Amino acid sequence: MSSSGIEPESPDLVCQLDNVQGVVDALTSVRWKKQQHAVLELSEHGIVLIVEETACLQAKVYLQRELFVKYEYSAEGRPRFGVSLGLFVDCLNTFSVQGHSSAIEIRYPGPDMQLLLKSVESSDSCTYAEIRTRIPDTISWDYNFEPAGSTPLSFTVKSAALKEAIDDLEWPGSSIYLILQPSPPSVTFRGEGHGDLQIDFMCHANTDLLVAFHCDRQVSHRYKYKFLRATTSNIPSSVIRDNRGSKLTIGRGGMLKVQHLVSVAKPAIPHPHVDSSGYQQPSRIAYIEFFVKPEVDDADNANDT
Repeated sequence: MSSSGIEPESPDLVCQLDNVQGVVDALTSVRWKKQQHAVLELSEHGIVLIVEETACLQAKVYLQRELFVKYEYSAEGRPRFGVSLGLFVDCLNTFSVQGHSSAIEIRYPGPDMQLLLKSVESSDSCTYAEIRTRIPDTISWDYNFEPAGSTPLSFTVKSAALKEAIDDLEWPGSSIYLILQPSPPSVTFRGEGHGDLQIDFMCHANTDLLVAFHCDRQVSHRYKYKFLRATTSNIPSSVIRDNRGSKLTIGRGGMLKVQHLVSVAKPAIPHPHVDSSGYQQPSRIAYIEFFVKPEVDDADNANDT
Protein backbone atom coordinates (compact mmCIF):
# COMPACT_ATOMS: atom_id res chain seq x y z
CA MET A 1 0.00 0.00 0.00
CA SER A 2 1.21 3.50 -0.70
CA SER A 3 0.07 7.02 -1.37
CA SER A 4 -0.64 7.92 -4.97
CA GLY A 5 2.34 9.03 -7.01
CA ILE A 6 2.66 10.86 -10.30
CA GLU A 7 0.97 8.82 -12.99
CA PRO A 8 2.24 8.54 -16.56
CA GLU A 9 0.53 10.75 -19.10
CA SER A 10 -0.68 7.92 -21.28
CA PRO A 11 -1.03 4.56 -19.48
CA ASP A 12 -1.54 1.45 -21.57
CA LEU A 13 -4.76 0.60 -19.73
CA VAL A 14 -7.29 2.34 -17.51
CA CYS A 15 -10.33 0.25 -16.60
CA GLN A 16 -13.03 0.09 -13.94
CA LEU A 17 -14.65 -2.97 -12.43
CA ASP A 18 -17.92 -2.98 -10.47
CA ASN A 19 -17.56 -6.43 -8.84
CA VAL A 20 -14.16 -7.10 -7.35
CA GLN A 21 -15.35 -10.29 -5.63
CA GLY A 22 -16.13 -11.98 -8.94
CA VAL A 23 -12.57 -11.41 -10.15
CA VAL A 24 -11.16 -12.56 -6.79
CA ASP A 25 -13.17 -15.79 -7.16
CA ALA A 26 -11.84 -16.34 -10.69
CA LEU A 27 -8.20 -15.73 -9.73
CA THR A 28 -8.49 -17.82 -6.55
CA SER A 29 -9.55 -20.77 -8.74
CA VAL A 30 -6.07 -20.89 -10.32
CA ARG A 31 -4.12 -20.30 -7.09
CA TRP A 32 -2.93 -23.82 -6.27
CA LYS A 33 0.08 -22.94 -4.10
CA LYS A 34 1.17 -20.13 -1.78
CA GLN A 35 4.06 -18.72 -3.79
CA GLN A 36 2.88 -18.42 -7.36
CA HIS A 37 3.89 -16.08 -10.15
CA ALA A 38 1.54 -15.02 -12.91
CA VAL A 39 1.84 -13.31 -16.27
CA LEU A 40 -0.74 -10.71 -17.25
CA GLU A 41 -1.30 -9.93 -20.92
CA LEU A 42 -3.25 -6.82 -21.91
CA SER A 43 -5.06 -6.25 -25.19
CA GLU A 44 -7.96 -4.36 -26.67
CA HIS A 45 -10.08 -7.46 -25.99
CA GLY A 46 -9.40 -7.67 -22.25
CA ILE A 47 -6.94 -9.09 -19.72
CA VAL A 48 -5.57 -12.64 -19.65
CA LEU A 49 -3.78 -14.03 -16.59
CA ILE A 50 -1.57 -17.11 -17.08
CA VAL A 51 -0.01 -19.37 -14.45
CA GLU A 52 1.81 -22.67 -14.87
CA GLU A 53 3.84 -25.31 -13.08
CA THR A 54 6.63 -27.63 -14.17
CA ALA A 55 5.62 -27.51 -17.84
CA CYS A 56 2.76 -29.90 -17.08
CA LEU A 57 -0.06 -27.69 -15.79
CA GLN A 58 -1.19 -24.33 -17.08
CA ALA A 59 -4.20 -22.16 -16.29
CA LYS A 60 -5.61 -19.05 -17.93
CA VAL A 61 -8.21 -16.61 -16.65
CA TYR A 62 -9.93 -14.53 -19.34
CA LEU A 63 -11.36 -11.18 -18.22
CA GLN A 64 -13.03 -9.86 -21.37
CA ARG A 65 -13.39 -6.11 -21.78
CA GLU A 66 -17.18 -6.47 -21.51
CA LEU A 67 -16.72 -7.35 -17.82
CA PHE A 68 -15.52 -3.83 -17.13
CA VAL A 69 -17.73 -0.75 -16.81
CA LYS A 70 -14.87 1.23 -18.37
CA TYR A 71 -12.03 -0.06 -20.53
CA GLU A 72 -9.63 2.41 -22.14
CA TYR A 73 -6.78 0.70 -23.97
CA SER A 74 -4.10 2.71 -25.78
CA ALA A 75 -1.06 0.42 -26.03
CA GLU A 76 0.43 -0.88 -29.23
CA GLY A 77 0.65 -4.64 -29.31
CA ARG A 78 -0.02 -6.67 -26.18
CA PRO A 79 1.97 -5.59 -23.11
CA ARG A 80 2.90 -8.44 -20.74
CA PHE A 81 4.20 -8.26 -17.19
CA GLY A 82 4.67 -10.56 -14.22
CA VAL A 83 3.11 -10.25 -10.75
CA SER A 84 2.80 -12.32 -7.60
CA LEU A 85 -0.61 -13.97 -7.90
CA GLY A 86 -1.04 -14.13 -4.12
CA LEU A 87 -0.24 -10.42 -3.71
CA PHE A 88 -2.61 -9.50 -6.55
CA VAL A 89 -5.49 -11.49 -5.02
CA ASP A 90 -4.79 -10.14 -1.52
CA CYS A 91 -4.78 -6.54 -2.79
CA LEU A 92 -8.06 -7.07 -4.65
CA ASN A 93 -9.54 -8.54 -1.47
CA THR A 94 -8.94 -5.28 0.40
CA PHE A 95 -11.49 -3.67 -1.93
CA SER A 96 -14.11 -6.34 -1.29
CA VAL A 97 -15.83 -6.21 2.11
CA GLN A 98 -18.31 -8.96 2.91
CA GLY A 99 -21.73 -7.98 1.59
CA HIS A 100 -20.34 -5.15 -0.51
CA SER A 101 -17.97 -5.25 -3.46
CA SER A 102 -16.78 -1.74 -4.23
CA ALA A 103 -15.91 -0.50 -7.69
CA ILE A 104 -12.22 -0.07 -8.44
CA GLU A 105 -10.03 1.44 -11.11
CA ILE A 106 -7.09 -0.55 -12.47
CA ARG A 107 -4.28 1.33 -14.22
CA TYR A 108 -1.07 0.16 -15.86
CA PRO A 109 1.70 1.18 -15.88
CA GLY A 110 2.41 3.49 -12.94
CA PRO A 111 5.49 5.74 -12.85
CA ASP A 112 7.69 2.79 -11.87
CA MET A 113 5.84 0.22 -14.00
CA GLN A 114 3.52 -0.70 -11.11
CA LEU A 115 0.01 -2.04 -11.42
CA LEU A 116 -2.22 0.54 -9.69
CA LEU A 117 -5.53 -0.18 -7.95
CA LYS A 118 -7.83 2.53 -6.57
CA SER A 119 -11.36 2.62 -5.15
CA VAL A 120 -13.67 4.96 -7.03
CA GLU A 121 -17.05 4.87 -5.25
CA SER A 122 -16.48 6.97 -2.12
CA SER A 123 -15.75 10.70 -2.11
CA ASP A 124 -14.83 10.60 1.61
CA SER A 125 -11.95 8.14 1.42
CA CYS A 126 -9.83 6.32 -1.12
CA THR A 127 -8.14 2.94 -0.90
CA TYR A 128 -5.07 2.78 -3.08
CA ALA A 129 -2.58 0.00 -3.81
CA GLU A 130 0.56 -0.36 -5.89
CA ILE A 131 1.72 -3.80 -7.00
CA ARG A 132 5.30 -4.14 -8.15
CA THR A 133 5.60 -5.88 -11.50
CA ARG A 134 8.52 -7.64 -13.10
CA ILE A 135 9.73 -8.77 -16.48
CA PRO A 136 7.47 -11.75 -17.29
CA ASP A 137 8.76 -15.28 -17.38
CA THR A 138 8.67 -16.95 -20.74
CA ILE A 139 5.80 -19.41 -20.91
CA SER A 140 7.69 -22.69 -20.95
CA TRP A 141 5.41 -24.80 -23.12
CA ASP A 142 3.03 -24.50 -26.01
CA TYR A 143 -0.56 -24.98 -24.88
CA ASN A 144 -2.05 -25.07 -28.39
CA PHE A 145 -5.00 -27.39 -27.99
CA GLU A 146 -5.94 -29.53 -30.98
CA PRO A 147 -8.97 -31.84 -31.28
CA ALA A 148 -8.21 -35.54 -31.01
CA GLY A 149 -10.35 -36.29 -34.07
CA SER A 150 -13.39 -35.22 -36.08
CA THR A 151 -15.71 -35.88 -33.12
CA PRO A 152 -14.99 -33.93 -29.91
CA LEU A 153 -14.08 -36.03 -26.90
CA SER A 154 -15.74 -34.00 -24.17
CA PHE A 155 -18.24 -34.00 -21.34
CA THR A 156 -19.83 -31.37 -19.13
CA VAL A 157 -20.48 -32.15 -15.47
CA LYS A 158 -21.81 -30.08 -12.58
CA SER A 159 -18.84 -28.33 -10.98
CA ALA A 160 -19.70 -29.53 -7.47
CA ALA A 161 -19.86 -33.18 -8.61
CA LEU A 162 -16.53 -32.90 -10.45
CA LYS A 163 -14.79 -31.37 -7.44
CA GLU A 164 -16.21 -34.02 -5.10
CA ALA A 165 -15.14 -36.85 -7.42
CA ILE A 166 -11.57 -35.57 -7.78
CA ASP A 167 -11.28 -34.92 -4.03
CA ASP A 168 -12.37 -38.52 -3.40
CA LEU A 169 -9.68 -39.84 -5.76
CA GLU A 170 -6.86 -39.03 -3.35
CA TRP A 171 -5.60 -42.59 -3.09
CA PRO A 172 -2.25 -44.33 -2.59
CA GLY A 173 -0.58 -43.85 -5.94
CA SER A 174 0.10 -40.69 -7.90
CA SER A 175 -1.86 -41.15 -11.11
CA ILE A 176 -5.48 -41.08 -12.22
CA TYR A 177 -6.85 -42.65 -15.40
CA LEU A 178 -9.60 -40.75 -17.21
CA ILE A 179 -11.60 -43.08 -19.45
CA LEU A 180 -14.36 -42.13 -21.90
CA GLN A 181 -16.34 -44.81 -23.71
CA PRO A 182 -19.33 -44.48 -26.05
CA SER A 183 -21.13 -47.73 -25.12
CA PRO A 184 -22.46 -47.52 -22.55
CA PRO A 185 -21.85 -43.73 -22.60
CA SER A 186 -19.78 -43.11 -19.48
CA VAL A 187 -16.89 -41.28 -17.88
CA THR A 188 -14.61 -43.11 -15.45
CA PHE A 189 -11.97 -41.76 -13.09
CA ARG A 190 -9.76 -44.57 -11.78
CA GLY A 191 -6.97 -44.36 -9.26
CA GLU A 192 -4.45 -47.17 -9.06
CA GLY A 193 -1.85 -47.67 -6.35
CA HIS A 194 -1.85 -49.94 -3.31
CA GLY A 195 -5.53 -50.38 -4.09
CA ASP A 196 -8.01 -49.31 -6.74
CA LEU A 197 -10.64 -46.59 -6.54
CA GLN A 198 -13.07 -45.94 -9.37
CA ILE A 199 -15.73 -43.26 -9.85
CA ASP A 200 -18.17 -43.57 -12.74
CA PHE A 201 -20.46 -41.01 -14.32
CA MET A 202 -23.00 -42.94 -16.36
CA CYS A 203 -24.61 -40.76 -19.00
CA HIS A 204 -28.16 -42.13 -18.57
CA ALA A 205 -28.06 -42.70 -14.82
CA ASN A 206 -26.68 -39.27 -13.94
CA THR A 207 -28.49 -36.89 -16.26
CA ASP A 208 -28.69 -34.32 -13.46
CA LEU A 209 -24.90 -34.39 -13.04
CA LEU A 210 -23.53 -35.28 -16.48
CA VAL A 211 -24.98 -32.45 -18.54
CA ALA A 212 -23.42 -33.28 -21.92
CA PHE A 213 -21.33 -36.12 -23.39
CA HIS A 214 -19.57 -36.46 -26.77
CA CYS A 215 -17.49 -39.53 -27.54
CA ASP A 216 -17.31 -41.86 -30.55
CA ARG A 217 -14.54 -44.22 -29.35
CA GLN A 218 -13.00 -45.34 -26.10
CA VAL A 219 -10.02 -43.33 -24.90
CA SER A 220 -7.91 -43.60 -21.77
CA HIS A 221 -5.21 -41.25 -20.53
CA ARG A 222 -3.30 -41.01 -17.27
CA TYR A 223 -2.70 -37.77 -15.34
CA LYS A 224 -0.79 -36.93 -12.17
CA TYR A 225 -3.27 -36.59 -9.34
CA LYS A 226 -1.80 -33.33 -8.00
CA PHE A 227 -2.25 -31.64 -11.39
CA LEU A 228 -5.76 -33.00 -11.90
CA ARG A 229 -6.73 -31.90 -8.40
CA ALA A 230 -5.43 -28.35 -9.03
CA THR A 231 -8.13 -27.88 -11.70
CA THR A 232 -10.90 -27.95 -9.06
CA SER A 233 -9.43 -27.79 -5.54
CA ASN A 234 -9.38 -23.99 -5.22
CA ILE A 235 -12.72 -23.10 -6.77
CA PRO A 236 -14.49 -20.96 -4.12
CA SER A 237 -17.61 -22.43 -2.50
CA SER A 238 -19.63 -19.46 -3.78
CA VAL A 239 -18.81 -20.53 -7.35
CA ILE A 240 -19.65 -24.17 -6.59
CA ARG A 241 -23.03 -23.09 -5.20
CA ASP A 242 -23.82 -21.49 -8.57
CA ASN A 243 -23.94 -25.11 -9.80
CA ARG A 244 -22.46 -24.20 -13.15
CA GLY A 245 -21.14 -26.90 -15.43
CA SER A 246 -17.46 -27.61 -15.94
CA LYS A 247 -16.43 -28.87 -19.36
CA LEU A 248 -13.60 -31.37 -19.84
CA THR A 249 -12.16 -32.04 -23.30
CA ILE A 250 -9.43 -34.49 -24.33
CA GLY A 251 -7.32 -33.23 -27.20
CA ARG A 252 -4.60 -34.66 -29.40
CA GLY A 253 -1.96 -36.56 -27.44
CA GLY A 254 -4.21 -36.73 -24.38
CA MET A 255 -3.98 -33.04 -23.48
CA LEU A 256 -6.81 -32.36 -21.02
CA LYS A 257 -8.63 -29.03 -21.05
CA VAL A 258 -10.86 -28.18 -18.08
CA GLN A 259 -13.11 -25.12 -18.41
CA HIS A 260 -15.03 -23.31 -15.67
CA LEU A 261 -17.27 -20.23 -15.67
CA VAL A 262 -17.31 -17.66 -12.86
CA SER A 263 -19.96 -14.97 -12.56
CA VAL A 264 -18.69 -11.39 -12.40
CA ALA A 265 -22.15 -9.81 -12.26
CA LYS A 266 -22.62 -7.48 -9.31
CA PRO A 267 -24.38 -9.50 -6.58
CA ALA A 268 -27.95 -8.87 -5.43
CA ILE A 269 -28.48 -6.11 -7.98
CA PRO A 270 -30.51 -6.61 -11.18
CA HIS A 271 -28.26 -6.27 -14.18
CA PRO A 272 -29.29 -5.78 -17.81
CA HIS A 273 -27.20 -8.81 -18.76
CA VAL A 274 -29.27 -11.10 -16.49
CA ASP A 275 -32.68 -12.30 -17.66
CA SER A 276 -35.62 -13.40 -15.49
CA SER A 277 -34.39 -16.99 -15.27
CA GLY A 278 -31.01 -15.89 -13.93
CA TYR A 279 -29.10 -16.67 -17.12
CA GLN A 280 -26.13 -14.34 -17.58
CA GLN A 281 -24.86 -13.42 -20.99
CA PRO A 282 -21.19 -14.18 -21.69
CA SER A 283 -20.14 -10.56 -21.09
CA ARG A 284 -20.63 -11.05 -17.33
CA ILE A 285 -18.70 -14.32 -17.11
CA ALA A 286 -14.99 -14.88 -16.47
CA TYR A 287 -13.66 -17.88 -18.36
CA ILE A 288 -11.09 -20.18 -16.73
CA GLU A 289 -9.14 -22.84 -18.62
CA PHE A 290 -6.73 -25.43 -17.27
CA PHE A 291 -4.45 -27.47 -19.51
CA VAL A 292 -3.03 -30.71 -18.05
CA LYS A 293 -0.43 -32.77 -19.89
CA PRO A 294 -0.86 -36.54 -19.62
CA GLU A 295 1.68 -39.00 -18.37
CA VAL A 296 2.70 -40.61 -21.62
CA ASP A 297 3.95 -44.14 -22.25
CA ASP A 298 3.58 -46.60 -25.11
CA ALA A 299 0.19 -47.81 -23.91
CA ASP A 300 -1.18 -44.29 -23.80
CA ASN A 301 0.12 -43.57 -27.28
CA ALA A 302 -1.66 -46.67 -28.56
CA ASN A 303 -4.95 -45.28 -27.24
CA ASP A 304 -4.57 -41.98 -29.13
CA THR A 305 -4.97 -43.16 -32.69
